[in-house]
Formats: sequence, C-alpha cells, structure tokens
Amino acid sequence: MALLFHVQLHPHAPRFLRRPASTRLHLRFKPLSSASPSSSSPAPTPLPLHGPSLRRGRSTPDHADPYARAFDLAALRVPAAACAPLERRLRGHLLNWPRVRNVARLPNDQGLALSLSLPSPAQRHPAGEEGGHATPTAVERREKLAREFNARGFVRFPNLARLSRPASAKRKAKKGGDSDEETTRERDSDKTYVVEVVGEEAAEEWKGLVGEEGFGKGAWRMGPTRLLLLDERYAESKVDELPEAVKVVLDHETAQDGSSAYELVRCQLTLFYSYWSMNEVLEAILPEGIIIPTGFETVGHIAHLNLRDEHLPYKRLIAQVVLDKNKPKIQTVVNKTDAIQNDYRTMQLEVLAGKDSLHTMVTENGLRFQVDLGTVYWNSRLATERRRLVDNIFGNSDVVCDMFSGVGPLAISAAKKVQYVYANDINPTAVEYLERNIVLNKLERKIEAFNMDARRFISAIYSSQDVRPVTQIVMNLPNDAAEFLDIFRGILQNSRLGLHYVMPKIHVYGFSKAEDPENDFHERINLALCEQVNNIEMHRVRLVAPGKWMLCASFTLPESAAFAKLKNINY
Repeated sequence: MALLFHVQLHPHAPRFLRRPASTRLHLRFKPLSSASPSSSSPAPTPLPLHGPSLRRGRSTPDHADPYARAFDLAALRVPAAACAPLERRLRGHLLNWPRVRNVARLPNDQGLALSLSLPSPAQRHPAGEEGGHATPTAVERREKLAREFNARGFVRFPNLARLSRPASAKRKAKKGGDSDEETTRERDSDKTYVVEVVGEEAAEEWKGLVGEEGFGKGAWRMGPTRLLLLDERYAESKVDELPEAVKVVLDHETAQDGSSAYELVRCQLTLFYSYWSMNEVLEAILPEGIIIPTGFETVGHIAHLNLRDEHLPYKRLIAQVVLDKNKPKIQTVVNKTDAIQNDYRTMQLEVLAGKDSLHTMVTENGLRFQVDLGTVYWNSRLATERRRLVDNIFGNSDVVCDMFSGVGPLAISAAKKVQYVYANDINPTAVEYLERNIVLNKLERKIEAFNMDARRFISAIYSSQDVRPVTQIVMNLPNDAAEFLDIFRGILQNSRLGLHYVMPKIHVYGFSKAEDPENDFHERINLALCEQVNNIEMHRVRLVAPGKWMLCASFTLPESAAFAKLKNINY
C-alpha cells in the first residue's frame, strides 16, 4: 500500500533543486512488508518495551561479538538538509535510547541525483575558456572535499592533515600502516552500534520516479539522506498506521523545503559489547539467583573488589568486565582474599585482571598520594570523613596529632589548613610513603613524621619540651582505637605546677553492632579511660556491613583523667 502526496516546490528553493512550475513531485511512503495475521487466532499480546536489553535483543550468531544484539526498527529516510528540523519536531516519536543517536547516516550515501539538477555546462563554463574545462562550483568543491576526507584525515591534503591531527606515537611506530582488513577489524571493535536498512535491494520500483536514464537506485532522493530512527513501537507499523502528527509534520516540512520524498524503511539496529553497561553484562553472564557485584572501591587506577563466596568461581570473568567497562581509568582489578589481621593493616590482594602492579597515584581533595596497596593501608571511602574533620572541626591555629596516619591522607590535608601536624604510624613502609607524599605536596615545614607504637608516640609527644601544645588528636583505627585511650589517663600527672596545658579534643573511631551503637561506643570509651566522659559528640561515619556502624566520638579530654595519679609504666 502506498500513500501519494502531490507537493508543489517552494518558489525560493535552490536553483539546482528547481523544476518547471508545471512539474509536480511525488511524496511516496514505502510500506513495510509484514505478514498478515491469521484471522482464526488472535495476535499475541507483545511484551512491554522498556528500551534496549541484552535478554530482550535478538542474538546474531554470525557476528564475532557474542554480546551483539539486534533490534528491528522503522526509520524515515529524509533529505539531509531537512533532518535537523524534523528531529526537533518528531522528538517524541523517535527512538530516544541512551547512547544511540536518533539520526543515522548510511555509508556511501552522498546522493546520486545531485548532478541531474546542476546548471547546464553552457551556464557554468565562461565563454572562450581554453580547452572547455569547467570551473567547479562551490557545491562541487564541497562534494569533492567530502569524498576525499576519511577517518584518517585528509587523503589528498597531507600538509593540512598534519596540522589538523598530528600523528600519535602509536601511529609513528607503525610506519607503513596496517592492512585494510586489520584497520577495518580494529575500527569495528570500537563500534558501539550500527544501523542497517533491511531489504534495500528490493526497491526497484523507485526507478520509476526519475526514469531509466541510468541514474540507479536512490536517484529520486535529490542528494544525501539520513535515517530518523522511529520509536520501537512503530517497528511493524505501515504507513497508514503512523500517527497523524507524524504525517502532518512531514507534509509541512515538504511544503517548506521542497524535498522530493520521504521513505519509510525497515532497519536493524545492532548493539555491541561496548554499548552495554557493566551491570547489564554481569546480569547476562552470571547464573540467575546470584547477586550482581555492582560496587567497588577505586584507588588510583586500581579497582578493589570485595567478592562474596558465590562470586569466586566467576571472579576473573567479573574482573574482566569491570576492567573493560571502566577503561582507561581502571587498569588493574584486585580482590581481597582475607580480612585485615595484622598490626600494619595491610590486605591480602589477588590481581584478577589488568596490570600486575599495586603501586598507584591517588588524587584526593587536590592533593596527590603515592600508595602501594600490597604494603600499606588506604580507604577511599573515608575521604568524606577526612574532609569533614578538616573543614568543620580543625581551625587555623590548631596543632593536630594523627596517631594512625598511614600514608598521610588526613595529616597532609590538615597541614594545608592548621598550624602544625604530628603524624605517626607503626608500619615503616607507610611512614616511608608518608614522607614521600609530604615532599610531593610541598608540606615539609608543617608535618613531622614518626614511626612508633601509638602509646610510645603519645608519651614522647607529651614528655618533650620542644613539642607544640596539641589541640586535636585523631585516632582513626576503628577496630582497636578505643583500647588506646588508656594512654591519656594520667598523661599530665608529671607536669609542673603553674604550667598551662591545653586539654586536647580527641576524635576516636570505632565499630559497633549494638542496637544503640552510640550508647555502646560511649560505654567502651568510659571503660577505657576509667572515667565518666560527658558531652561526647557522636557521628555516624558509614554503614560498613548490615547492622555494623562505623562511629566517630569527639570529646575534650577531662582534666581528671589527664592528671590522674598512676604508677610509672614503661611502654
């Protein structure tokens, strides 16, 4: 079934598109071929459409990509000049899928009838031109330039090509270039999707629009064309089944720009592996019933997974998908094989995909940190908590003491604001990286690093005559920090009378699985200090596991605890 419109060309159409006033152009919609439903049995109700999906798409066995999925669509083939206004007006009827453009351009579609409507040679050639050679028009120069331009640059203009896009080191190393087959294969592997017209060879009837003068298929199109991908609900629609709003818009645009025809065609949209998100691929490859591992911690170029036991048989497959879907930021994927069980807080990590290197550079709050996850501790999920302390708690005149500093994420961030920082860690490798990061961020004059046990470190700070009065103490060792509070009981008992001391504000971190985690943590602090501590500010940092909270308790050290009389204890 065909729908025929008679449209008079606009009087101000370009000269090469004009025809005699008596000539009428035909606007014909090509119907989509579909099998007539059986009258004896009702048509099955189609499944609701909710955008692209790996499970809903049709697999393509002949394609090398096992994740390629094909979808049947309908599209309007329109002149390139009319594509932009039509896309704006038909937005609600177009495909509108994520990362898929509503406009598609078919390869080698440059319009075959353009030469039919160009001015005659007598009009183009100036009189007396030697040799009768034609002077190319602006249209011809543009079309020539378009033909001589490809993905590698200007073929016929090497000097302009070098200025436009200098050769990369990889391209310089491959002098002579790859073969056409290798280049095509490499280009196809980077594709996200392709659009193909189905049944293009069967359109012989269109020759009748312009005659049989050897113009070939597509000559009726009067220049380059584009495909406007229609919504998936129109995939099986015929011309007369399209919404009236679409027909009105096409009729109006045809009257405005004098285009010759709009064709309704059937298309196949193929989405490749690079299109699908990480969660969609994992959902397709993992057995049903297994929870999809959607989250991971990012440390520089390393993705740190924490897989469950049910994921371990598929750990390398999961890691490869994570690596593919997060390149180039992620270059290494690791999994924690055991819990932290040592004083240095280092983790046992297994490299599952990518580079076999755990040394990386991390940028946090504008500062840079060198980290080796195999030998030091780092937790990117505490970045917000570190920012909270620096921005909301610490002041410009504070002297901060970080008892468990690691490689210095908090100590170095605080040194940008406070007066001075004393940073300590028991791990010698962590202290080595701490000193590197201090120099890297140019804070050598504001931080002093120590490699000691935390109790000996606090005793040394408060027994030295050259140490500045400490006003803020941070104890970020959630598993054991509360047990170190006993060092502060009697810390000032040997002070000289009349000497003024500042009672420091302590920020101690801990875990709690109790129903009332704040009260539980408060009781543990009182027990460690052997003192009833009032006015404790509790802050929930994050939920590390179901029912397990990480808390931060902030309080000023009571004078009764600081000046308590104790026996001499050598740590």
